[in-house]
Amino acid sequence: MRLTPHEVRIIRETTREVFGPDASVRLFRSRTDDQARGGDIDLLVESEAPIADRFHKELELGAKLQMRLGDQPIDILVIDPDVQLQPIHQQARRTGIAL
Repeated sequence: MRLTPHEVRIIRETTREVFGPDASVRLFRSRTDDQARGGDIDLLVESEAPIADRFHKELELGAKLQMRLGDQPIDILVIDPDVQLQPIHQQARRTGIAL
């Protein structure tokens, strides 16, 4: 995984700050490959309970992570019971690394 322990801690803490203590977050795609270079930080945030203002919270998480991690590309997917799962969600669940 190509994130430092400090970056992992910031992502985990910020996700819980925005989405609550029961939210989980996974890193998926290129940053999970130690041999790859570059790439954005792809995150899957998941909640077992419906998330009020899901889109607003997704934007809030992205903004806070940009401020705390520095200017780097971050893509965020958010799923809860109200989201119809797409292939990208299933891939992120299957291949992602829990942070």
